[in-house]
Amino acid sequence: MTNPPLAKKIPHQLEKHDDIRIDNYFWMKDRTHPEVIDYLNAENNYCDAKMAHTKSFQKDLFEEMKARIKEDDSSVPYKYNGYWYITKFEKGKDYPIYTRKKDTLDNPEELLFDCNEMAEGESYFKLAGISISPDNKKVSYGIDTTGRRNYTIYIKNIKSGKLENDKVANTTGSSSWANDNQTLFYTKKDEITLRAYQIYKHKLGENKDELIFQEGDETFGVTVYKSKSRKYIIIACYSTLTNEYHILNADEPNGKFEVFQPRVRGLEYSISHYDEHFYILTNKDKATNFKLMKCKEEHRDIKDWDDVITHRKDVLIENIDIFKDYLVVSERSNGLNEIRIKRWDGTQDYYLPFDNETYTAYTNTNIEFDTEILRYGYNALTTPASIIEFNMRTKTKTILKEQQVLGGKFKKENYISERIWAIADDGTKIPMSIVYRKDVKKDGNNPLLQYAYGSYGSTVDPYFSTIRLSLLDRGFIYVIAHVRGGEYLGRQWYKDGKLLNKKNTFTDFVTCSIHLIKERYTSSKHLYAMGGSAGGLLMGAIVNKAPELYNGIIAAVPFVDVVTTMLDDSIPLTTGEYDEWGNPNDILYYNYMKSYSPYDNVEAKDYPNMLITTGLHDSQVQYWEPAKWVAKLRDMKTDSNQLYLKTNMDAGHGGASGRFESLKEDAEEFAFLFDLEGISS
Repeated sequence: MTNPPLAKKIPHQLEKHDDIRIDNYFWMKDRTHPEVIDYLNAENNYCDAKMAHTKSFQKDLFEEMKARIKEDDSSVPYKYNGYWYITKFEKGKDYPIYTRKKDTLDNPEELLFDCNEMAEGESYFKLAGISISPDNKKVSYGIDTTGRRNYTIYIKNIKSGKLENDKVANTTGSSSWANDNQTLFYTKKDEITLRAYQIYKHKLGENKDELIFQEGDETFGVTVYKSKSRKYIIIACYSTLTNEYHILNADEPNGKFEVFQPRVRGLEYSISHYDEHFYILTNKDKATNFKLMKCKEEHRDIKDWDDVITHRKDVLIENIDIFKDYLVVSERSNGLNEIRIKRWDGTQDYYLPFDNETYTAYTNTNIEFDTEILRYGYNALTTPASIIEFNMRTKTKTILKEQQVLGGKFKKENYISERIWAIADDGTKIPMSIVYRKDVKKDGNNPLLQYAYGSYGSTVDPYFSTIRLSLLDRGFIYVIAHVRGGEYLGRQWYKDGKLLNKKNTFTDFVTCSIHLIKERYTSSKHLYAMGGSAGGLLMGAIVNKAPELYNGIIAAVPFVDVVTTMLDDSIPLTTGEYDEWGNPNDILYYNYMKSYSPYDNVEAKDYPNMLITTGLHDSQVQYWEPAKWVAKLRDMKTDSNQLYLKTNMDAGHGGASGRFESLKEDAEEFAFLFDLEGISS
């Protein structure tokens, strides 16, 4: 019999606000220490040994998932500055190939990047931030080979394929060209915290770059981009609750950036430029769900902002797309996506029609400005994704691409999706999106996987997944719980699940679980829960709060050591998170965090079966959080249930980088669930 690894204990005293916590596994923070690596490898070996009987099934699942995906696939081409840009995949290859064609799609293809060649010899590879110079002759881009989202920027001559000598390390990967085709603006990261905090100006061929802007507030990050109108280079300073923008005419790269509107704590805004005006999406004047305002280019003071679309209590404005003749507004009403189209001259104002009970719709790549064509995407839990081209003047649409589900077994009519609501203890109705095969009977015997995220105002919309079919076709019900902390029901829904309201996220999830059991979708013997990152925190909280409800838990890259992490401002992203979780240097937030932090609240009791995953190079949630959590659970739990820690030693927060490599991780997670249900094929 294989015994689980038992991590050694080295008591480490942590003191704050006269409160002492003893952390026996604090020593795991040193990723260079051989004993840390040995422990992670021991956990990997234990997981592999205990799940060895599922290895053949995992391979079958991997091939099954892969077989549904069109390997020789390509994106819908989009046009920018005279060229059509295409991303494609070739059979048997893991990474994308980027190409373009001049003027028409009938012209010869020009290769930009073959990431398969570029990734050779790398255990992890990610290309990001592709930026074409205005004269179409050069391209800047970022490469990450560790998974820590720390990119080196390169510049390539497209025609010759040769790299310029210019190379910049430790960046976000993205960059923006001034209109002179010689000047590039990019964002540098702090080497320790990985906070994006500096904007530099790079001149082609010059060795020394000029620091343009440095963000001094550690709770803010920065980025730089070009307006869709191509007139402005824009520096965005952002935190959870506050924004500030700086603008520069893209024709004058040696000019000085001007502040658009100085930061005011709690004032959120974003800017778009069009026809001598800036359009401002903002929460000004207590517009919780945001409103749209505008001002003249030369009169940007906040007193000169005028309403374009006023605030509505029941409609969240999420985004806008500006065209020469049209304004497109992405809204959310009662949890559902809506796309509103308005002509600037006031002759048209209407919504695209969607008739599903639960679905996802979003504007797609719309880079061209002078066009009456809108591209948007649509899918639902039972409906594969489509990219649709819509003529905003004639209201006619063309489906450019429908996601193919290969293998011949998928039929949309074999599945049912619905939206149901559970009622929390405080009377709040919590929505859930559900999908299952239509032959499923609600008799309490169905295996059910309940998923949620619930932080940062990030909404998990009901989306289609070919991978999920492997669950549904084996009798699983799949549920997305739209808990507070996301923005499914508007901005207030987010506020009600953060800071000193964070526990609502956890209790909402448990409320949904109880409702699903009560309505006989499943039972506690067959109920499973899954979440990643901040959703992994949710998993840690619910197993401390209501472990008896779940037979199994998958926690991916879980943020579980909340208090210690939020007190350590050397850890990447910590200072920028104070407005999300609170600053534990304040005793009020310290005590509240400590009351729910999964690591601090592990107890001597029975826990569900658990699979916990992480990446050694994770820059978002450091590997030691799940590692310490597992070690403490092993020491304290009173059950004989499975507890596995799986660390990807080559990747970061997003897992494996190859197109199909990530499917192997999905197959392992599904095999864990199927094994608990006695499903072996």
